[in-house]
Amino acid sequence: MQVGLVAFHYPRPEYHAQMMSRVRRAAEVIEAMPGCLGVDCWLSEDGSAIVTTGKWESEQAYIAGFAAARDADVDFTFDEREARPRQIFRLSCA
Repeated sequence: MQVGLVAFHYPRPEYHAQMMSRVRRAAEVIEAMPGCLGVDCWLSEDGSAIVTTGKWESEQAYIAGFAAARDADVDFTFDEREARPRQIFRLSCA
């Protein structure tokens, strides 16, 4: 069964470019993994949120993609660089 993800990141203004770089790096690594059907980075209309989306062939492909990103030292740390907690929505094909 296909798996999807939508994540909203809320960087503080002074860390906006850094957060965009972080999510793009994660996207590069994850998208290169077998079973990933696509990863994209978006901005909310007002520019306050960086929104990432992804789609995988299976739960196993999803797990492998994020494991590869961690192995590549992608910075997933939530800390003071973000103004509020991330909103992450895991999706399954209906």
